[in-house]
Amino acid sequence: MIDRFHEELKKLKEEVIQMGELAKEMLHDSIEALKEQDVELAERVISRKKRLADMDAEIEEKSLQLIALYHPMAKDMRTLGCILKVITYLNRIGRYGKDIANIAKELSDKPHIAKLVEIPYMAELVCKMIDDALKAFETEDISLIKDFSERDDSLDALRWSIFRECITYMMEDQRNITRCAYYIMIARYLERCGDHACKIAEKIHFMVTGERIEIK
Repeated sequence: MIDRFHEELKKLKEEVIQMGELAKEMLHDSIEALKEQDVELAERVISRKKRLADMDAEIEEKSLQLIALYHPMAKDMRTLGCILKVITYLNRIGRYGKDIANIAKELSDKPHIAKLVEIPYMAELVCKMIDDALKAFETEDISLIKDFSERDDSLDALRWSIFRECITYMMEDQRNITRCAYYIMIARYLERCGDHACKIAEKIHFMVTGERIEIK
């Protein structure tokens, strides 16, 4: 019975990784659609929203079933608790990808300002954080998330740098206002995705060690 539980838990963790990859791809592809002004790619990102929501619901249901059937304790229970939290954060990351894809469609016929300022670089940092968090969840190697606080600080600084630069462009020419307002929104979305990656890292640390941390 214990062996069966652990086999089902292993499969469930694999499904979480798959959901995480989907969420990360949605975010990555939304920025690519924005950068390349690719409406078809943006539409594909938006179309993945249902699959993401379905995975969220399916994993939640399976987690609750495992709790009800096997009454896990200690690390097994922490793992299921972690899963229930992580899928919520992954769903939110994917939804931000969908929101950025909608903006990409809106701006598809307008020239970029300053090569999208530092948005592509900021997105690269966020996607790397998500990737490392997923690897830490899969391997239980918490060294992958040890510098998340510093990385989060870098994202915060980038967000405000983008904000200030966009304000400058808006003041120089009112025709830049709409595009720069969207850029500021996207930077905020990316910062929130970084925050979600940090929350995932916190839950993984608790899952592995039993100790709670706060990444600021």
